[in-house]
Amino acid sequence: MTEDEITEKIIGLAIEVHHTLGPGLLENAYKECLYYKIAKSGLFVEKEKAIPLKFEEVNLDCGYRIDLLVENKIVIEIKSIEKLNAVHLAQTLTYLKLGNFKVGLLINFNVLLLKDGIKRVVNGY
Repeated sequence: MTEDEITEKIIGLAIEVHHTLGPGLLENAYKECLYYKIAKSGLFVEKEKAIPLKFEEVNLDCGYRIDLLVENKIVIEIKSIEKLNAVHLAQTLTYLKLGNFKVGLLINFNVLLLKDGIKRVVNGY
């Protein structure tokens, strides 16, 4: 599957989770439910995927963790906050750069309509 096909499927699953749970829960609840739905759909998904920071010739374990990584291609950063801002976008871009991934989804579940809480993020390398 292409990145576009995978992100389309993930967005559909995220909408299902949001429709069932609604806004107002903790981030971890949405992460666990979305993880379950993605795995159930047949896509390969990893939760809390560690990602090292490469500095000069060494990889440093600085505690960076991707919320969900789908098909070793798509980074999903999940939030449940009042409003997304530039620092959340920067965090997602950082994960894309550190892991050399091309596409990410920044999803804020604390909205009335989930489409208003989704940002597709692309790493320009």
